[in-house]
Amino acid sequence: MSASVAVYRNIYTEDRFRQSYGTEDKPRGGGQRFREKIAERCRCSREACLHLLRERVPIFNWLPKYRLKKWILGDTIAGLTVGILHIPQGMAFALLTSVAPIYGLYTSFFPVVLYMLFGTGRHVSTGTFAVVSLMTGSVVEQLVPSPLQLNSSGPEAADFEAQRIGVASAVALLSGIMMLCMFGLQLGFLSTYLSEPIVKAFTSAAAFHVTISQLQSMLGLRLPRHTGPFSLFKTLASVIENLPHTNMAELLTSLVCLAILVPVKEVNMRFRQHLRTPIPVEILTVIIATGVAYASSLDSNYDVQIVGHIPAGFPSPRMPALHKLPEVAGDTVAITFVGYAVSVSLAMIYADKHGYSIQPNQELLAHGISNTVSSLFTCFPSSATLATTNILESSGGFTQLSGLFTSLVVLIVLLLIGPLFYFLPKAVLACINVTSLRQMFLQFQDLPDLWRVSKIDFVVWLVTWLSVVVLNVDMGLAIGVVFSMMTVICRTQRAGCSVLGRASNTEIYRPLENHNKCYEVPGVKILTYNGPIYYGNRSFFREDMSRLLGLTPERIRSREKARKALEKREREAVNTVERGVANTSFSSENEFFKSETAESEVQAVLIDCSSVIFVDVAGARLFIQICIECQKVGVCIYLANCNESVLKILTSSGLMNYMNPQHIFVTVHDAVMYIQQQKEQTPENTTTVWV
Repeated sequence: MSASVAVYRNIYTEDRFRQSYGTEDKPRGGGQRFREKIAERCRCSREACLHLLRERVPIFNWLPKYRLKKWILGDTIAGLTVGILHIPQGMAFALLTSVAPIYGLYTSFFPVVLYMLFGTGRHVSTGTFAVVSLMTGSVVEQLVPSPLQLNSSGPEAADFEAQRIGVASAVALLSGIMMLCMFGLQLGFLSTYLSEPIVKAFTSAAAFHVTISQLQSMLGLRLPRHTGPFSLFKTLASVIENLPHTNMAELLTSLVCLAILVPVKEVNMRFRQHLRTPIPVEILTVIIATGVAYASSLDSNYDVQIVGHIPAGFPSPRMPALHKLPEVAGDTVAITFVGYAVSVSLAMIYADKHGYSIQPNQELLAHGISNTVSSLFTCFPSSATLATTNILESSGGFTQLSGLFTSLVVLIVLLLIGPLFYFLPKAVLACINVTSLRQMFLQFQDLPDLWRVSKIDFVVWLVTWLSVVVLNVDMGLAIGVVFSMMTVICRTQRAGCSVLGRASNTEIYRPLENHNKCYEVPGVKILTYNGPIYYGNRSFFREDMSRLLGLTPERIRSREKARKALEKREREAVNTVERGVANTSFSSENEFFKSETAESEVQAVLIDCSSVIFVDVAGARLFIQICIECQKVGVCIYLANCNESVLKILTSSGLMNYMNPQHIFVTVHDAVMYIQQQKEQTPENTTTVWV
């Protein structure tokens, strides 16, 4: 059984509808209300201070509501699991940053504690992230390149490491300051410009950079690190050229580690629903490899590169290399946006999954404070991480309190266990780096679905991926963002104008090209434009309107000549001169063309503005120009479904001087009924709509 709808009401123009149902304009208080708002914002009270404290330091908001019996076990297990993973991953990603492994452990401790205090993502794990570490490492290599010969135990080596971590800490400091400035300006919305295809393509392509950069460590080659455009191909060519110099002991170590890490990680992924906690294969591999290297003296007997001295204890505060800030500023902008975009994207994904919300601007504050404070303790830039965030959520974490247990594990390693990793081969850390990128490589599986859903997003993914791989990480990201914005501009420029037809015995109007059973209203051309009308697409809009309405210069000139000829004949026939001049825009000119126009020709143009989200000054002037040209050929212009902002701009631009203000209607059907009644000369008091 199908339901039916019957409506009987008056025809509503915008003015009439506003008079009947609009709200009255409230008087503006001017400067007085502005002063009251400022005074209210600046008023200090105990409640206001507590509200500000809970808003800016979220731990005071969620900790009093903590469900101890329900959540503590999950937070403890998840925190300890992630903490164990942070140890090998922190040291491995420190190699990507071109600094000593101990600084990776520092970066796995301080940001975790600070995010627990200021962050709003309950399932976000912060620390070292491969992509951010790789981008920071490129900056470090540019400013402090590796010397060909360096005694690893001499004072020159200590000074060299101090210079490198000074640059990396400077990047972290500047990145934190940028985030704090963005928080002050409430620019959290900027993360939306890094769309999902861009982020996925960027991280997938960056995974190739990470993998290629780790080949030399896995093969035991001592090669300079390449930076800048085409660095991936330069590094790959250098590795292939030096393959004869491969250290067979390090190659064997890498193969054994990969043979252990890859299958166990696959087991963790496939059976994660059945495992309470994933198998900590990374830390087990690190422990076993360290023991084997110590027992076999791999460093002295087989020239295997090892981690070396890892100092125990807490790092003392140290200022970053402030004199390097101007040199790292450009690269830091890209690092800041990448770190923030990945962090907010991860936070939003898990917030949607578990039914809570995050605050993008508060996330700016949290990561800004984390990077700024951490930089004073010799840390490099940090962000949320893909692998540890996934493990934190799958291990049963509920709140940010899991970060406390994560930081305790790292703290124990820093204070007690760190020096025991002296004999850990760097090839093992390189293998951990490569295998940690598994999720990024698997993003290729999403491409068929992306092609099916949106071919434009597929092209954005492909362009971003190729740009990052062929050029470098930061330049490729910039190209991806610019290209994505260009696709948006092109889509608004080529929005397209459609002719609407009416479904029989309804008030429903749909494009004729997709609905062949809808029909055009005789004498009325109903047009709709599916996008904004602004300076960027006004020429395309004008072209579509002229094509559909036949507003060619020749037709306009011929109709103008006919009108002038008629006026001349009237002046010759009339002997008396009238003192008052009628408004020919809406009366005599239309009557003339009505008599001269065939019944099948267009006598009225109705523009459906329901899809026009905004109009700028150039678009409003184009409306006026089209209105004038339509009047010259004897066609009336009507508007329908205008939103408030569009109608305000059109009115302010003077459109009402060229068209009747009563020709703006609430719906398309109101306008059609009015036009038909005017054509049939229906009395004013029976202007009603029957559907």
